[in-house]
Amino acid sequence: MKLALQIFFPSPADNRIRGSIIPWLALILVAGIGTVRSLIHIFSPDGGAGSIAGMNLAVTGAKEVIFSFALWGAEQLIFALIQWMVIVRYRSLIPIMWAFQLLETLGRILVGHLKPVTFAHTPPGQIEDYVYIALSLFMMALALWSGERALVKENLAA
Repeated sequence: MKLALQIFFPSPADNRIRGSIIPWLALILVAGIGTVRSLIHIFSPDGGAGSIAGMNLAVTGAKEVIFSFALWGAEQLIFALIQWMVIVRYRSLIPIMWAFQLLETLGRILVGHLKPVTFAHTPPGQIEDYVYIALSLFMMALALWSGERALVKENLAA
């Protein structure tokens, strides 16, 4: 348990990857997708609500829906920028970023169940959520397993 805490909350938070490089590479992919997705929500005329998610925007309140999608894009961009900061400068925080990715994805699924919306088709983000849950769990497990091995190796060498 102590090793897991050291992996999730390293001291100091530095630019050293402890363990496998695979969670870092996967985080690059997820951050890239998140950056593109956020910019689409911010800059697309309909925020992606109609053109991507398949929502009917020919209703009263459509402007508010588009506004909400743009706000969501801004949140996604902030999260992606934090991911990029970890990727570039604080790589020792990659395991905790996968935990945050898992929590963010589970939060979106929960909101979808609490506030259901009708779509013309299954939006790409809904499918992506289930991929991200599996990916996040696998990357956290890999980071923990390989990080523990690296820490034990370091402690034996010291």
